[in-house]
Amino acid sequence: MNLSPVIIAIPIYFLLMGIELIVLRFQKNPSYRMNDAITNINLGVVSQVSGVFIKVLSIGVYTFLYEQFAFFEIQNNIWTFFILFFLYDFCYYWAHRKSHEINLFWGGHVVHHSSEEYNLSVALRQSSTQTIWTFFFYLPLAFIGFDPVFLVLVSGLNLLYQFWIHTEAIGKMGFLEKFMNTPSHHRVHHGRNPKYIDKNHGGTFIIFDKWFGTFQEEEEKPTYGITVPVNSWNPVWVNLSHYATMKEEMKQIPNWSDKIRYMFNKPGWLPDYLGGYRGVKEVDENYRKFDTTVPKALNYYVFFQYVVLMGITAYFLFNLENFDWPLKVGLSFLIVWSTVSFSGIFEQSRMYHVQEIARVALFLIAAWYIGLDFLPQNIIIIVLSMYGFSSYFWLWKNENVVKKFQKSITNEQQHA
Repeated sequence: MNLSPVIIAIPIYFLLMGIELIVLRFQKNPSYRMNDAITNINLGVVSQVSGVFIKVLSIGVYTFLYEQFAFFEIQNNIWTFFILFFLYDFCYYWAHRKSHEINLFWGGHVVHHSSEEYNLSVALRQSSTQTIWTFFFYLPLAFIGFDPVFLVLVSGLNLLYQFWIHTEAIGKMGFLEKFMNTPSHHRVHHGRNPKYIDKNHGGTFIIFDKWFGTFQEEEEKPTYGITVPVNSWNPVWVNLSHYATMKEEMKQIPNWSDKIRYMFNKPGWLPDYLGGYRGVKEVDENYRKFDTTVPKALNYYVFFQYVVLMGITAYFLFNLENFDWPLKVGLSFLIVWSTVSFSGIFEQSRMYHVQEIARVALFLIAAWYIGLDFLPQNIIIIVLSMYGFSSYFWLWKNENVVKKFQKSITNEQQHA
């Protein structure tokens, strides 16, 4: 079984999000939207699934260096745990800071900042490529001699700590504000206001920002998101959009030296002959969050399918060691495709209906294959028949609802 702290804590994540939702409702704070929250969780799902393959690189390199080149043999105990926890957060600070200050690395981290809301679901909005650009910041810990198993534990706990600070339900926390990262400090980090850009990079502790000049107190309420909104619910596109922009901008740069400078300079940098650095501007007073509207019946359909997908995803992540590589790849593809299909429903893409019909069919096949391991065949037939029938009937009914909904929207626009 997968004993990663991040995976084990999944049920707690959803419990805390439910509590936050109730608290925010009492506070009359509308910071949850279904399309945004599901996209956040989708990105977390895609990150965990892709991490099955990418972490082989990062943990593999760390383990190799530890076994071959460690200077010391550090014992695993409570004291070395605390030392490693502190040193890991120091490395995290620099990995995180450089993810904001280097354009190529920002392509991996921008995903986390692209939500225009701020709630606990945003903590799950993780990139699928960030590990590629940041894993080497932690390699000095291998040379010092910290056990890879201990490192995985500490990294998981560091990430767990950062979950609860993604909320507006908690104000300032007095004495803790002096040395710990708190919701107030991290709200600043997610702000796109010029004064808040590239501030408060700490994971667990805020002291590194205070030492190295990147600390900013929360003053006016931040406007969340990135300076050029991604305007999509598609988790794959959210992961790739910055790299796509980089590709287009690099086409305008004629020489290789400036192309390399473009990749490793601050986001927004261009050569002087193309206009130079594009600084962060104040948020336009006419700024509106990206949103799309679909009939309630379709939202309920997505929510139902999402609960089913979460069950399959949890089973996949908890039982990785039981799957061979072809099955890992196949289930990973199905999970990622499902998240993309849900985004197509939210965005009402042209092919969403056909795509969802095909996805449900493939989902039935996968569920049948998995279910044979622990359920009687007749039970599987009954359950999957009910799921397939309800899904296709719901889709058919929704197709008519969507047509009426789109017609009413068109009529409203014509009369506006």
